[in-house]
Amino acid sequence: MSGLNKGFRTGSSAKRSISQDEKRKIGKDSMKNLLKYAIPYWPWFLLALLLVTIITATELLRPYLLGLAIDDISKAIRNPDAVTSYKEHIISLGVIFISVAFLQFIIAYFNTIILNITSAKIIKALRSKVFTHVMSLPFRYFDKTPIGSVVTRICNDTNAINEMYVNVLVNFFRDIFMMIGVIITMFVLDVKMTLVVLSVVPLMAFAAILFRKKARKIHTSIRARLSALNIFLSEHISGMKIVQLFNMQKVKQSEFDEINLQYKNENKSRIKIWGIFRPFMDVVSALALALIMWVGGNDVLTSTISIGVVYMFINYSRKFFHPIMSLTEMYNTTQASLVSSERIEVLLNTLSEEKPVTVKSLHDSKWKIEFKNVWFAYDDENWILKDVSFSVSPGEKVAIVGTTGAGKTTIISLILGFYRHQKGDILIDGISINDIDLQELRKQIGTVRQDVFLFKGDIETNIKLYNDIPIEDVIKAANTVNASKFINQLEDKYKENVNHRGTTFSEGQRQLLSFARALVNNPKILLLDEATSSVDTKTELLIQEGMEHMMKGRTSITVAHRLSTIVNSDEILFIHKGHIKEQGTHKELLKKKGYYYDLYTIQYS
Repeated sequence: MSGLNKGFRTGSSAKRSISQDEKRKIGKDSMKNLLKYAIPYWPWFLLALLLVTIITATELLRPYLLGLAIDDISKAIRNPDAVTSYKEHIISLGVIFISVAFLQFIIAYFNTIILNITSAKIIKALRSKVFTHVMSLPFRYFDKTPIGSVVTRICNDTNAINEMYVNVLVNFFRDIFMMIGVIITMFVLDVKMTLVVLSVVPLMAFAAILFRKKARKIHTSIRARLSALNIFLSEHISGMKIVQLFNMQKVKQSEFDEINLQYKNENKSRIKIWGIFRPFMDVVSALALALIMWVGGNDVLTSTISIGVVYMFINYSRKFFHPIMSLTEMYNTTQASLVSSERIEVLLNTLSEEKPVTVKSLHDSKWKIEFKNVWFAYDDENWILKDVSFSVSPGEKVAIVGTTGAGKTTIISLILGFYRHQKGDILIDGISINDIDLQELRKQIGTVRQDVFLFKGDIETNIKLYNDIPIEDVIKAANTVNASKFINQLEDKYKENVNHRGTTFSEGQRQLLSFARALVNNPKILLLDEATSSVDTKTELLIQEGMEHMMKGRTSITVAHRLSTIVNSDEILFIHKGHIKEQGTHKELLKKKGYYYDLYTIQYS
């Protein structure tokens, strides 16, 4: 009963996904999640904040210096006898102004470098974290999630977060400091003029609040449309051969145009909002300038304030309104970053491949495999395997045959731990697979699948897959499975270049490399899934010879379509609609004249 209970428990947890409540919580914590990525780099952001404070001070000083110079020029015009003293003062102000501008340039340069380098480090670490988590996700996740969607999370969404760190995090404080500094300076210069400038702030606040309500909804929609676009491109570029083979170009172009149009329309909505917001803010800013000229002009004529002070207020009003517009634009960037952060957190909160609470070691294992009343379904209770029981003794060669969709490959996937069974138990030397570290188990399993995947690199790397294996062992494995015959004919032999997916090699050559890959780690168990289904007869003979060498002294399970490859198996299982209908040797099953006999007769009639 313990195996049965474990099966129910792991089956249900493996299927668990992020609930709506969890998604809402992640949405609320999006800003907290954004900031937590930056915590390890807080000293650099603190330094950038200090530099921004100095930059703000220099920004505030420049209009003041110009205003003083204008007042000196005005006084010199009215008092020609004092031109020399005013001239010296104006020159001093000019030297200070240039020095301040140069200091601002130097500090701004270092601030930009610090922000961009720090942000690049954060995004690098975040991308690594997301990719590491993606590699730990169970197969169920990839069954339901398009690859383009995952690529969008790792690339596009992290780029959106990068914008937050570079353009928002520190600059937000810069703009706040600027607004506070401007208000204080204006109040010191003239209270009435300051109140004139601040009189238009309610209009700006109203526009900003209205904009904020629209922005988040549109940015969420834009990111969803972009993800759909990436998913479509990823899927159809990968399947371009099929598109061209069946002349589907017009249909697929139409589908792409529809998705592309939806993305364009969402961006048009964003542009329309900005098209209204920015001009409105400019109008309000112009209104403030008009009020300054009207009130300030009258005060100059009555000698209440100087023309230099009016100039200062014109400059300071611009410096006051620019941060308001900048903060609103930052909200735009922030919303995009929050949406991206939310999507990344949903991915990071997706359950990784489940690890056992108590790990039992496979040290000194004999590698007996046993299925006990195993039930499995990919989705709910649409059972693929139904009460399947069988055992494979150490060193035994077992073959599984049956019709398409019977559950043959599913058995291989369950042994590898790609999925968790819902009922029953799977045992390795009497230990439930639920109590075994899957990474430890997989190290002892050599797998050859029908769909061989080769990585960009060379032949040696694709055989040993970046493991620390000497070239001598690589060559030995290739010799054992007869792959060396074609490798030695290549110009660079084991250093021969392999492009993406190994498309320059034939199907049979890729399959031979896959056999060498499975053997090079000296596995204790071999799982061969339709390994010869797509190769020619000559290559199949080479592979069969290689398989015989591979299987010596190893526990092996072979899923086969061609019965010629498994006639020498110690036991053959015939599976039909999830049930094991027959089992026995090749001769025993032929004598029964049942399912296996019918399949054999069809293939050799």
